[in-house]
Amino acid sequence: MTTANTEDAAKQIAAKLETLLDSQTEIIPWEQVDYHWKQKIESAIASDTPPSYLIYPHTQETLAQIIQTANEQRWAVLPCGSGSKLNWGGLVKNPQLVISTARLNRIIEQATGDLTVTVEAGVKLADLQQTLKQHNQFLPVDPAYPEAATLGGIVATSDTGNWRQGYGGVKDLVLGLSIVRTDGKIAKAGGRVVKNVAGYDMMRLFSGSYSTLGVICQLTFKVYPLLESSQTVVLTGDANGIEKATATIRMSSLTPTAADVLSSGMVHQLGIGKGIGLILRFQGIPESITQQSNQVKMIGQELGLIDSIYREDEENPLWKRLQELITISQTESSVTAKIGIIPTQMISFIRQLDQLTDEQGLGMINLGSGLGSLLLESEAVLSQLSKLRSLLETGQGFLTVLTAPKPIKQQFEPWGYRGNALDLMRNLKQKFDPNNILSPGRFVGGL
Repeated sequence: MTTANTEDAAKQIAAKLETLLDSQTEIIPWEQVDYHWKQKIESAIASDTPPSYLIYPHTQETLAQIIQTANEQRWAVLPCGSGSKLNWGGLVKNPQLVISTARLNRIIEQATGDLTVTVEAGVKLADLQQTLKQHNQFLPVDPAYPEAATLGGIVATSDTGNWRQGYGGVKDLVLGLSIVRTDGKIAKAGGRVVKNVAGYDMMRLFSGSYSTLGVICQLTFKVYPLLESSQTVVLTGDANGIEKATATIRMSSLTPTAADVLSSGMVHQLGIGKGIGLILRFQGIPESITQQSNQVKMIGQELGLIDSIYREDEENPLWKRLQELITISQTESSVTAKIGIIPTQMISFIRQLDQLTDEQGLGMINLGSGLGSLLLESEAVLSQLSKLRSLLETGQGFLTVLTAPKPIKQQFEPWGYRGNALDLMRNLKQKFDPNNILSPGRFVGGL
């Protein structure tokens, strides 16, 4: 598309939008978009042709009008929150509009006694946690970019983090949601109590949908009381010892709220020992924490592993550093990925990761679910990705590329899905987004 044609298209879009936007809605032409937003958007789209506008609706109703108009005009839309995960998944094909829910940031209702909270999608997790803390409550998710991440973006990418061990995934915390459909209608599902009804399980369907079926505008979460005390135990050593320790802990009555196996590269970067690592967080009453921590130490000592204890001021920085290492790329060629594997095979995979990357690859896998994260930085990253995906798929697992330079995503399909549910996903996409305007190309199979 020539520059003149692009400008004409932008003017036509602006003319259509002017009739429906309220006075508070911010509509920013591409040439006026902030440099950091431009970087995020350019890394998320397939072509070199930028979108015409970045739009911040301030109400759910205005958001619905914009989506309805985009659908009628066949404008491709890239929805997002703060943009922290905008470049996760596949490259989006030719979006005309980027629509941010960052200004939909009201905490609508906090039912303290019911342990629920209802928020708009643009509320930042960090802000919600501060509000909940005033009532001795919290939402147990620990996503990438926790200071910037919005709740809509966290659910759309199903980005739970380390608390998965104790509290389940994001989809297990969502009691209800509202979404803007492509026809402009606002549809609601669930509520402040869990209730099964006939039809789609919308909370699970939209968790991890990457805004390809609808735009999340409101959410109700189950929250939890703040825990009285916390302590982290780390075991490090040879792979055989860590493998036996994970098997013992998995079969025990121990109840860590976070539990992850760490690659040798991750252990080295954290400065917590040598070899492969196992990191466990215990939270609750002090007596229980002490008892469980001592039990883990005994398991480690019997297997010749080195143990370390992190308390109070040492503990939170350790988990923060862990999250930063696995999500924040250090070079322009870095690749981050989400992986899944049968839990009993995770140590074998970590061994192979260490061998393939000369212990430079960073890996972390949840003890219970087998879900994890990778960060690779190498000139041979394409070869490494292919080999690691093959290893995981052999063990009935998967590797999904989250962030990577455009040339990598153009050569290495980010999702690599080979299961039998693709026809079902296509049917769902056709039902929810028949004109294919929502994040086209971002999801599995180019959906």
